[in-house]
Amino acid sequence: MPVFINDDHKDHLINIELLKTQGESILLILEHENHELSVLLADDKSIRALNKQYRGIDQTTDVLSFSQNIKEEMEPSSHLMGDVVISTVTAKRQASEHGLTLEEEIVLLLIHGTLHLLGFDHERSGEEAYQMKKKTQELFSRVYPNKKPHESCSLYSY
Repeated sequence: MPVFINDDHKDHLINIELLKTQGESILLILEHENHELSVLLADDKSIRALNKQYRGIDQTTDVLSFSQNIKEEMEPSSHLMGDVVISTVTAKRQASEHGLTLEEEIVLLLIHGTLHLLGFDHERSGEEAYQMKKKTQELFSRVYPNKKPHESCSLYSY
C-alpha cells in the first residue's frame, strides 16, 4: 500500500511521513491497501495550470485527481490507483476557515481526491454528492476520531 508524497512547495511545515502513514490508513480503510497512490503537494500556480490543462478551467482549486486506470472503475488486478494533487496554499487558507490544522485539511483533501479515483463524483448528482460527503465523514473520523471540520466545510458537511 505505498503512498508516494512529492512535496514541490516546501515553504510550509508538513510532516511528510505522517501524511504518508495517514494516506496508507485511508487506503487500508477503503480496502485498497494493495494499490499505489501518488500525492503531489503543489502551490496555487501549479494546480491552476493543471486545472486549465486537464479540465479547461483557468482557476486555482484545492485538489485534483488523475486516475491511472483507463476504465471507469478500477480493475482489481491494477496496482496503480492514480495521482492526487493538493494545493498547500489553498489548503492552508481553507484550514483556518474549517477549524483544522494544515495537516488535517490536507488529509481531508487527500480523502476527497482518493474518493474521486474510486469513482465518487459529487458533480454528477445530489445523491452522489451526499454519498461522497458521507464517505468523507466516515474516513476523516476514522483518521481523526475526535475532530470534525467546521460546518462551512463543503467537502464534509451536507
